[in-house]
Amino acid sequence: MKIVICGAGIVGSAIARHLSAEQNDVTVIDIDPDKLQRLTEQADVGAVEGMSSYPDILAQAGLKDAELLIAVTESDEINMVACQVAHTIFETPTRIARIRARAYLDPKVGQLYSRENLPIDYIISPEREVSAAVGRQLQLPGAFDVKDMAENKIKLIGVLCKENCPILATPIRHLTNLFPGLGMTIVAIIRDNQVIVPRDGTDMMQPEDRVYFVCDEKHAARAMASFGHTEEQSNSIVISGGGNIGTLLAQNMEMSSDDAQVHIIERDRARARKIAEQLQKTSVIWGNTLEADILKEAGANTAGTFVAVSNDDEVNILSALLAKRMGALHTVALVNMPGFVPLISALGVDAVINPPQITVSSILEHIRRGRILDVHSVVEGLGEVLEAEALPTSPLVGQPLRKSRIPKGVAIGAILRDDVVIAARGDTVIEAGDRVVLFAAPGKASRAESILSD
Repeated sequence: MKIVICGAGIVGSAIARHLSAEQNDVTVIDIDPDKLQRLTEQADVGAVEGMSSYPDILAQAGLKDAELLIAVTESDEINMVACQVAHTIFETPTRIARIRARAYLDPKVGQLYSRENLPIDYIISPEREVSAAVGRQLQLPGAFDVKDMAENKIKLIGVLCKENCPILATPIRHLTNLFPGLGMTIVAIIRDNQVIVPRDGTDMMQPEDRVYFVCDEKHAARAMASFGHTEEQSNSIVISGGGNIGTLLAQNMEMSSDDAQVHIIERDRARARKIAEQLQKTSVIWGNTLEADILKEAGANTAGTFVAVSNDDEVNILSALLAKRMGALHTVALVNMPGFVPLISALGVDAVINPPQITVSSILEHIRRGRILDVHSVVEGLGEVLEAEALPTSPLVGQPLRKSRIPKGVAIGAILRDDVVIAARGDTVIEAGDRVVLFAAPGKASRAESILSD
């Protein structure tokens, strides 16, 4: 597929590397030559220096022959204009734009985005996506990654195996006997930044492994307990950072829980005053989140969960560590820079929210071929979890999984059939029309797509 990406920032570079690794023809546009040079050294992509909304620059990038435009510059307006130019001049079939400003996302202006007005096929809103991801973390505090799939009936959960994990050194195939009736399937083990995809059931978990499993939503608590995670959801939450994400998170908490005790710490005085007027039940504190007295005033020392979502990675990491040391039971830090992500759990922060990874997942959901319904990029981009409809032509349909030729690096997690969740086992038979949730290691996503359709 020929793809043009506008913007070589963190998100644009991440999606460019991802798509080029799958043998797509990718060209990236940016006004910063240094960003383009770094990207071309890391990935097999073309580069064009210039303004992403200019027709001549888009033409130079080959948009005339492209099937897809992804506009993820730092400017909403440039992203919008790039989509308009792509539609009007180049007749590009699919156009995706990242839009951040809440004024553009107001439902009252929804009619703005149409073929007759602004022809944007899919809008990606990082703030909304990140706020939703943090919300899922709050519901399951023992996990470092949570994703609802298959109409919220199947959960993808990532957990850290600690020294007290009761199933350490236990072959995966024995788990069904140890936990009868538990609808859970382990689909990936991440150890020393390497991905292990279980195939014969002999793999065993070790301390510090990060494990991804798929389970029936009704079995989530029991599945977490099998890993030694029995943390309870807390209604006492401290949010560091009163930007769009922090404000959205507080608003969601106000709407979803009557007894939630939410506090926001915001360093900018004018911003603190503004969000205090917007929120009804949330306490807003003006101050520096790196000061122990401010954290104590907000109740971080007794909070069930401390969430750091400011626009500064270093502040988020340090404030989460400080809150943890003061007594917060569970800490979550928003980190944009990919290089920081592997370090966080080693430092003591319980979970990391990575906006570029979340945005990449949102984009992949719209560009995957076949009957792909949902996509989730796992931590550090070490694989993808796909939700797809099994077509009648799929080689997996009609025979037990143990007899199916499932490619290496791919693991079937669960099936949704007639609103019933079926955990993937050797004798499981996939039927046409089933919703299948599976894991694909890096570079294996296209192969995973094909086995459910070809």
